[in-house]
Amino acid sequence: MTTELDRNQILVSTAWLADNLETPGIRVIDCRFYFDRDGREEYNKGHIPGALHVDHSKQLTDPNHEVDSMIPPPEQVEAVMQSLGVSNDTTIVGYDDEGGHFASRIWLILARYGAESRLKIVDGGWTKWVQEGRPVTTDVPDVAPGTFSLAGRNPNPAVVASLDDVREASQSGNAALLDVRRESEFTGEEVRAKHGGRIPNSVHAFWHNNLNWDGDRTYRSTDEVANQPGLGNVKKDQPVITYCQGGVRAANAALALRMAGYSNVRVYDGSWAEWGNRDDVPIITGNDNS
Repeated sequence: MTTELDRNQILVSTAWLADNLETPGIRVIDCRFYFDRDGREEYNKGHIPGALHVDHSKQLTDPNHEVDSMIPPPEQVEAVMQSLGVSNDTTIVGYDDEGGHFASRIWLILARYGAESRLKIVDGGWTKWVQEGRPVTTDVPDVAPGTFSLAGRNPNPAVVASLDDVREASQSGNAALLDVRRESEFTGEEVRAKHGGRIPNSVHAFWHNNLNWDGDRTYRSTDEVANQPGLGNVKKDQPVITYCQGGVRAANAALALRMAGYSNVRVYDGSWAEWGNRDDVPIITGNDNS
């Protein structure tokens, strides 16, 4: 079982980051990612001073897994963090321009190996930073390799859910299944795998609802998160499994839920990239859940 997460344990403000850019032991990671262009190109156009870029889709996914975008093995995580100059006493500060969308995937990866406390996420990220007119640079810092290690390297079973876990939850109702994708994906109108649709007995809870999406893209209050459509019948001590296409939006939603007081939240790491590409699992389409 996971636990609820104090917002102050994971989120930092743009003001805090601005005040701590020169503080030793902080490594800022630009996590911006796009499907239609290279996130590193945006990084090269301008980024927060001292930041290095990481592409989760290339650097922090398991290249040997049959399902796309799965959490990588611990030695790969260690190598990437070391290349970013991260050591065991480093505070990692992640940001992107989608309300922590991709930074929260890094959080999930670290949480999988019991290291979530090493990461902070900038609330509002690049969006809020630019809105406030804070300093931007094109300089790429030269950093020495770090000595980052994951103690024990043992995956935390309370962080992610497997296909079998999700199949059981769908059949028994022992966990609330939250589909955080776009409604068009949920109904099957938009198809991003072999099959379109959703997992039976899942509820739609769009991940944008956790954020002030049309504003500075900060996280909404705990009450706003808890009262969003789709969560009305989900109790805060009830097991919850979030899923999307590749476990990234689902990570962002899981983080928002934990900060809102939901104490038992897992991410279906395979998500629709796994479920939607199989022929031996049930799928529902349309608006009717029957």
